[in-house]
Amino acid sequence: MTRRGFIKGLLAVTLAGLVVSLHGFFIEPAMRLRVRKWKLKRADWTAPPLRIAVIADLHAGEPFVTLKRIRQVVRRKNALDADLVLLLGDFTASHRMVSKPVAMADITSVLAGLTARHGVFAVLGNHDWWDDTAAQGRGGGPNLYADALAANGIPVLSNSAQKLDDPGIWLAGLEDQLAIVEGNGRYRGLDDLSGTLRQITDDAPVVLMAHEPDIFPQVPDRVALTLSGHTHGGQIRLFGWSPVVPSRFGNRYAYGPVREGGKDMVISGGIGCSILPVRFGVTPEITLVEISA
Repeated sequence: MTRRGFIKGLLAVTLAGLVVSLHGFFIEPAMRLRVRKWKLKRADWTAPPLRIAVIADLHAGEPFVTLKRIRQVVRRKNALDADLVLLLGDFTASHRMVSKPVAMADITSVLAGLTARHGVFAVLGNHDWWDDTAAQGRGGGPNLYADALAANGIPVLSNSAQKLDDPGIWLAGLEDQLAIVEGNGRYRGLDDLSGTLRQITDDAPVVLMAHEPDIFPQVPDRVALTLSGHTHGGQIRLFGWSPVVPSRFGNRYAYGPVREGGKDMVISGGIGCSILPVRFGVTPEITLVEISA
């Protein structure tokens, strides 16, 4: 290789690196937004067809996920005319060294603009518990994030199940599985799957909200659909594979639809980022799940 050829090659590699960095650290996490649709069919689905819009892992913080960005998410979602809107937790940013947090009261005031014919519901994520120092000190609730959502008309399902008569389903919400930081890399969950499912009193289909997907092996086939976030699709995803996934199951529960036995789960790629504000190959998304017989 000639000296001129070497310099050209070095410049090309440097330029490619800058383009990839610009895309991963700014364009994809802060500017792009898509609607990712999944269609599921189940022989045991006895309710009418249902369109569920999922918004997971906002991780709101300037300058990446701003209030303007959240308003964009709300407008885009409302244009979908979904039957049900489910918020799967982790509402504020966790990369505090590179972003400025947005107040939860401001976030929820924007989320209050979400509309759906059968309602808007939420569960909390691990960061919603980790960031509430008073709740950490008590080893549990009440939680400021849940209070802010409820004050804006968005019920938070915490180990509870609610019958939605119009769509003819049970909606269950599991409390977070990593809620309490115990130190030395150990966490204690506040989730109670069996207690939540005991509240279901008839044979109507069950939709379960669970922030982390790792509960899925314990979910019985009685639950038609589990909806989760938390993983962000790994934030970096190449050819359907993510090098780092915050799940003890790795890529098994990284992203998208999963069918195991007689049950289904969909894992949303979410909106924001955790630890570092970088996304590559995992475009921020509103997840739209259409389920029918």
